[in-house]
Amino acid sequence: MAEKKTYSDEEVAAKFAEHGLTEWYLEDGWIRRKYNTDGWPQTLMAVNAVGYLCEAAWHHADLSVSWGKLWVKLKTHDAGGITDKDFALAKEIETLVLWRPHGGPLGTGNPKKFVFSK
Repeated sequence: MAEKKTYSDEEVAAKFAEHGLTEWYLEDGWIRRKYNTDGWPQTLMAVNAVGYLCEAAWHHADLSVSWGKLWVKLKTHDAGGITDKDFALAKEIETLVLWRPHGGPLGTGNPKKFVFSK
């Protein structure tokens, strides 16, 4: 099996910019992001959505959850660091958690009801 390339701290910063992950940061060997939500139901929906993406990618995030907040941590354990797999999953998580239907067919008619802030 081919060894996965891991990135240095400087390379991680460049990869954040490359992938548009402006709210993600590197800390203690993990790439991380905190999402603020409007409350417990919205946090649970975000947790389940992130869990689905992780399972589909066979790459599992560490999650911390509290009322109105979700913290996501990623690293590739078997590679011993941050790899392309982490950035690809972070990008999918970012897109999914921040997506809003803008009152379209899936919308609630209240665009503030399920708002996530940075």
